[in-house]
Amino acid sequence: MRRSLIATALAFAAVFSTASAQTPKDVRAVAKGGTTAIPTVAQYLNSAAVDTRVEVIRQLIAIGGKDTIEPLIQGTKDVDAEVQIRATDGLVNFYMPGYVRQGLGSSIIKAGNTIRAKFSDTNDQTIDAFVIVRPEVIAALGTLVRDGATLDSKANACRAIGILKGQAAVPDLIEALRTKDNRVMYESLIALQKIRDPEAGPRIVYLVRDLDDKVQSAAIETSGLLRAKDALPGLRGILQSPRNKVAERSALAALALMPEPQDRNLLKSYLTSKDDKNRAAAAEGLGRAGEPADKPVIDQAWKEEQKMLPRLGAAFGLVMQGEIAVETEAPLRYLINTLNSAAFRDVASAYLVEAARRGDVRSALYQPLEQGTRDEKVRLCRVLAASGDAASIPVLEKASRDADNEVAQEGLRALRSLRAR
Repeated sequence: MRRSLIATALAFAAVFSTASAQTPKDVRAVAKGGTTAIPTVAQYLNSAAVDTRVEVIRQLIAIGGKDTIEPLIQGTKDVDAEVQIRATDGLVNFYMPGYVRQGLGSSIIKAGNTIRAKFSDTNDQTIDAFVIVRPEVIAALGTLVRDGATLDSKANACRAIGILKGQAAVPDLIEALRTKDNRVMYESLIALQKIRDPEAGPRIVYLVRDLDDKVQSAAIETSGLLRAKDALPGLRGILQSPRNKVAERSALAALALMPEPQDRNLLKSYLTSKDDKNRAAAAEGLGRAGEPADKPVIDQAWKEEQKMLPRLGAAFGLVMQGEIAVETEAPLRYLINTLNSAAFRDVASAYLVEAARRGDVRSALYQPLEQGTRDEKVRLCRVLAASGDAASIPVLEKASRDADNEVAQEGLRALRSLRAR
């Protein structure tokens, strides 16, 4: 066995020492050695040929394992944008297996001396709470946000930081907003949404009036999710004179996340809007405001509303106003039942995650978790993973022993996330 390992090492050294060992083909040949070949494969990152360095990153990702992290970090420091992008995707892939199939690197097309890549529209991935990312990975990505070879590699690093919830790189994301490149700014804002550092909120408020519609919408959403109350005057101004329907809708949704008493009448005026999303935001905003005098108007919307989205908003509003019964026709039961709907389960889940931060709502979910459908049990496990407390642990432990394997796996995953929090 020892002789075999020595022979393999000598073979790698011989390949590396020859002039012909500077091609992608040679990198692939060496990489066949698997994890034991990682140090040798990594040496090719010093090659003068870009194609060879790109192949190194590909092979490191294919081999996988913790020993690839250091060379992938080295790849983020390469002078070539493609190497940087693929190394970034590789680092994310280590913590979220399969990511490289949908990351920016998967869409790269070479055109002469330049590369073209298309960002996917899907940007909702994040790692589980129990996944611990090495600090040097976040540091490397933060450096790439500032010093990337191209705007694409900077934007891709922003996206990676968001997926990995790299709070230590928040200053780098804030700095990225100064690039004035719409893609970089947008990816930075979405990353800040995922990290949810409230201290970042005041530093993005100025962008709620950005001239680019997509950046403005993302900035408005981010200010709401981070509860940046400094943005409220600007949001009210947008609602008084919206540039377009998207801006109006985003501003109302953000304001509804952090309403003040003076906003109650504004929210009520939107309960009769022709826009379903605006009616939903108005109802949920009134629920968060918590003024008992508003409960009758939310209840009226709940009983009269015919469209699903605003009805869910009204149900959430009533739950936030104290309606926590789980009987058949109750608002909380309506939210739970909607977890069975492929079209609206994400909306209902988000409402339940927020509502379950209150102890009375959280306790009310324990019985449905034990007796619900598979979809209800799976989603309620996720709700408690995000908003549960110590009292939720026995409930999730029971779910982890459910006869349905999918529910049991989700229960175990929720336990890990809850304990990590």
